[in-house]
Amino acid sequence: MKNILKLRATGLLLLLLLMISVLGNGIGQAMAADRVYLDITAPETRKIKVAVPWFTNTGEGGMKARIAKDIADTVAKALKFHGIISIIPTSEYKGRQTADWAKLGADYAVLGSYKMFPKKIKLEIRLLDVAENNIILGKSYKGSMSQQNPMIFKFCDAAIKSLTGTEGIASSRIAFVSYEKRTKDVFMTDILGRRIRQVTRHNNLVVSPRFTRDGNFLSYSSYHSGSQKLYITDLRQAKITKSLSRRKGMNLAPTWAPDGKSCILTLSKYGAPDLFRINQQGKILEQLTSRAGVNVSPTYSADGRHIVFVSDRSGRPQLYLMELETKQTKRLTYDGRENAEPNWSPVENKIAYSSLRDGLYQIFTLDPFSAAPPKQLTSDLTRHESPVWSPDGNQILFTQYDGRRQQIYAIMKNGSYQRRVFSFPGSQSSARWAR
Repeated sequence: MKNILKLRATGLLLLLLLMISVLGNGIGQAMAADRVYLDITAPETRKIKVAVPWFTNTGEGGMKARIAKDIADTVAKALKFHGIISIIPTSEYKGRQTADWAKLGADYAVLGSYKMFPKKIKLEIRLLDVAENNIILGKSYKGSMSQQNPMIFKFCDAAIKSLTGTEGIASSRIAFVSYEKRTKDVFMTDILGRRIRQVTRHNNLVVSPRFTRDGNFLSYSSYHSGSQKLYITDLRQAKITKSLSRRKGMNLAPTWAPDGKSCILTLSKYGAPDLFRINQQGKILEQLTSRAGVNVSPTYSADGRHIVFVSDRSGRPQLYLMELETKQTKRLTYDGRENAEPNWSPVENKIAYSSLRDGLYQIFTLDPFSAAPPKQLTSDLTRHESPVWSPDGNQILFTQYDGRRQQIYAIMKNGSYQRRVFSFPGSQSSARWAR
């Protein structure tokens, strides 16, 4: 009898320990989930402090100071670009990897080395959690010298994912229209503006670049043939460009469906500018609006079930929401003399758009399915136009015009960290963002 009671007591104890273990794991998982899905763009969130000391040379020839500093500088700028990272200046610890990171107030440190080979470079990069004194991410890359920045960006994306649960945007690409010497052409660059590729060479007027959702194709409208025509370029093949729509009148600003097989654009083939859906071969699949004013600037929801577009059917340009299956449409904006250029976040139901307030266009956001009022992000005395979301949905690019030139700026979705992104000559506008 005593043995039976003893076994029962032991069983109960084991069951109790198992329950504690399960609950503990559950609590730990919940805490991890809280950390992963923390709103890192909330105004009250403190930026993560990161130290990026100079990289060390593990090959022959000892320390090459310029390379060591340049690699660390690129890592630091790519991390800082995300808007959630604060970089501790290397001057505070002379760039040494043996500094006291906790004393410097660092949350994390990026510790790296490089080794040179004939026409190649190898990078070893680790992310140190200072509080835990533990390496939470380690990566090794080897490639040509021209691949150095892409390898660094790849590490930064992995580091941001380790910290937030969401992949970073360091490897993403930005397309824009550049105006110089009386022509407008489309260019593409990395987030730091270091690797620039000219996409169009029409030496004429090119407008409205638009990526497909997978980032493999870029469409744009050009006037080089004498009238506005829509073209699409396969970015994986430098010379493959084809005409998508050469119809009479407007062929403008498509929004690509999530599957990339079709797009919605503005055509004026019947006189009035209306919205049509066409496939990648340019065939019209359906007409979405019909002579209800001027209808332009469509933008797809992430699930492909809705679009938001601009129409002046009420007298002035305002935003409208359409359910594509039923074609039911409702007006979204009432404040502001004009509301235009909507762009739907790729990760949530949030629209960024430009609104004319007191004679200036400002950037606002709204939830198309909520009665909550729009949120104003910009307020300085310049024009803010053409907003577009980052691939992770945390930032917005827009065109700022100060009366002299147009330039590309970025801002976090909570309205913080507004800054100019590039310092190219001439004017730049109409930015688009893709992974």
